[in-house]
Amino acid sequence: MAGYVDWEFAKTTGRTLVPAGPAIDPDEAAAEVEAIREAARAAYGPVGETSRLSTPPDSPEAIVVDRPTWISMNADSMQALLDPAIDDMIAAKGHSEPNALVAAIGGKVTGAEVGGLLAFMAGKVLGQYDLAPGGTPQLMLVAPNLVQVQRELDVDAADFRAWVCMHEETHRVQFTAVPWLRDHLVSEARRLVVDLAPDPDRVTELARDIVQRLPEVFGEGGTGIADLFTTPEQRAQVANLTALMSLLEGHADVVMDDVGPAHIPSVATIRARFNERRKGAGAADRLLRRLLGLEAKMRQYRDGAVFVRGVQESVGVEGFNAVWTSPETLPLAAEITDPQAWVRRVHE
Repeated sequence: MAGYVDWEFAKTTGRTLVPAGPAIDPDEAAAEVEAIREAARAAYGPVGETSRLSTPPDSPEAIVVDRPTWISMNADSMQALLDPAIDDMIAAKGHSEPNALVAAIGGKVTGAEVGGLLAFMAGKVLGQYDLAPGGTPQLMLVAPNLVQVQRELDVDAADFRAWVCMHEETHRVQFTAVPWLRDHLVSEARRLVVDLAPDPDRVTELARDIVQRLPEVFGEGGTGIADLFTTPEQRAQVANLTALMSLLEGHADVVMDDVGPAHIPSVATIRARFNERRKGAGAADRLLRRLLGLEAKMRQYRDGAVFVRGVQESVGVEGFNAVWTSPETLPLAAEITDPQAWVRRVHE
């Protein structure tokens, strides 16, 4: 498979469009990078003790990156995730390979779209555990974004770095302490890409439906443009994958806040201001978040935290950790908002 996405063009587009980071002199930037590294290392023990999950000692340390590097690494990971899925999609749906001219033009267009999305996200993401399909997974912390958000919130810099690193270290623990989780998430995502690919004969019909139903996307409570072209069965697949993402994010939030009081003096202030910042995005930013389904994802992440706390209140942290036993013990979509349903299915 070649030409469907020009990944190098996606990187170039993303690096061109991404906004510059906050103003900071070189010495201050170097000190900030080292402070972030130290905060990431300091998170190992508290996160492991609170989550009762152990990261193998040979796991790579977190790396500190700028926005262009984040874009490049994510483009590489997206390519490793999507290219095999597109090959499978072509085989499964009987699509033909495009000719060289169509592939070149289409690849540039799609690459530009991917680059634009990466540029938008690169200014938002504080940290990420990169699954790196086919490569080496890596925890990334985006230094300019940590500095920018800390300044916007006007909170203690050391406490904010520690708070973010506790959250991101939890993601590292999830995937390193649970060996099957990474492959499961990658395979489910690839399968969904194949299943969601539209039949070429329906493209015109789908485009018309999308135009007619756009108000649903931009309205309060919208779940993103993908909902406009998926079947009920496909939405159920998306819901179960989203339940897994909700679990991972909710668990990280719970661990971060449980660790916080003993290690981060101003954790309550940081959490309150961070939540207010989420509500206060500008109109254009909110519009794009709704289009991409990011607002719905934030609601689902809150559901994940409610799920984790609900389960832990019933069966404790060790009982909750049964969730990591196998794919069959992950919460179903309906269980994310009903923790006791999961407890009954797994523990009774």
